[in-house]
Amino acid sequence: MKIRTMEYFIREAFVSLRRNGLMSFASVSTVALSLLILGMFLVMVLNLSHMASALESQVEISVYLEDGLNDLEIRETGTRITKIPGVSQVLFVSKDEALERFKQRLGDQQGMLSALGDSNPLPNAFEVKVDKPEQVKPAAQAIAKLKGVENAKFGQEVVEQVFNLARMIRVLGVILIVFLALAALFIISNTIRITVFARRKEIGIMKYVGATDWFIRWPFLIEGMILGFGGALVAVLLLSQTYGALVSQIYQSLAFLPVIPQYPFINHISLFLLVVGAVIGALGSTISLKKFMKV
Repeated sequence: MKIRTMEYFIREAFVSLRRNGLMSFASVSTVALSLLILGMFLVMVLNLSHMASALESQVEISVYLEDGLNDLEIRETGTRITKIPGVSQVLFVSKDEALERFKQRLGDQQGMLSALGDSNPLPNAFEVKVDKPEQVKPAAQAIAKLKGVENAKFGQEVVEQVFNLARMIRVLGVILIVFLALAALFIISNTIRITVFARRKEIGIMKYVGATDWFIRWPFLIEGMILGFGGALVAVLLLSQTYGALVSQIYQSLAFLPVIPQYPFINHISLFLLVVGAVIGALGSTISLKKFMKV
């Protein structure tokens, strides 16, 4: 394609945008709203998935040892635990340390322990972490069979609920994002179809005088890409400002919540939305032109 021809296509696209200023504004607004909703859901789904992954990574196995084990037997048990497939970290927690932690959790209610006197009913234990969340259950079962181990717990019901929730969030998130992208494509194609309909006579005249389909199609294709990109740009600016303010507020009041930092996360989302906007604009123009190109 010659440069002069491409210049003509681009010029025609901008002329059409100016000529149909109100329609162009409506198209950009529609695209911006559609992609803003898509971007908000995408940010929400990715953050929920990130939180679920953070919860999964914090799952650990509490291994309680039998009473009466000497130091050598405790070390040997710890060594056997480290050799179990999937185990990444083993931390020993003595009876005294466990009691101190328990006192800290009780806070002002430490008087409840006065009945114990100098005795310590808590066992020696190991805190075990694994490489992958799905290795928690088999690792706990293997550890429970070791000599010297009284019990190995990991909150099975809670952990399984967390894993199921994480899987559900990811699957539903993908379905929802695809649905919103298709909805945006439908809205944009119908919006551009109105513009094409308003110029149907012009298209008919161009075909009558011998213009090729692609010669007619290119200005509309570029126009659709401009509308899609323009709407995406508005959505990106709004989403970036909103997410930045939200993250700042969360860091101040809910610092423990594992949200994804604004940068470079929002840059990746912005790039994705800009590309999606331009692609959907081009697809919308292509779909809208099919009917009128058959004239």
